[in-house]
Amino acid sequence: MAVIGLYGVIAYAASQRTQEICVRVALGATRANILRLIAAEGLWIVAAGVVVGLAAALAMARLVRSLLFQVAPHDPAVYAAVAGLLALVAFAATLLPARAVMSVDPVEALRRE
Repeated sequence: MAVIGLYGVIAYAASQRTQEICVRVALGATRANILRLIAAEGLWIVAAGVVVGLAAALAMARLVRSLLFQVAPHDPAVYAAVAGLLALVAFAATLLPARAVMSVDPVEALRRE
């Protein structure tokens, strides 16, 4: 659910910035620059979510101790694996809106306004 929500937020933000991105392309920005711009925005959201999520998980670990089987409540490998997997999938979710924005013709997008 988090990845779908992240995709929605990034797709909406990218669509709102289409004209800005088209101006950047018209001024000479490369596809890599545009991809980096949109991916950085998504990764900041992911980083904030991972930090808040890890803090909440550490705080709640004692409460769910009885529900964990063969895993310690403060197992750093589990926390790192989950955070890494979420970050990887979230990065993939940011690539789709970035590719969609990069495929827009700058002239057509600027004519619409």
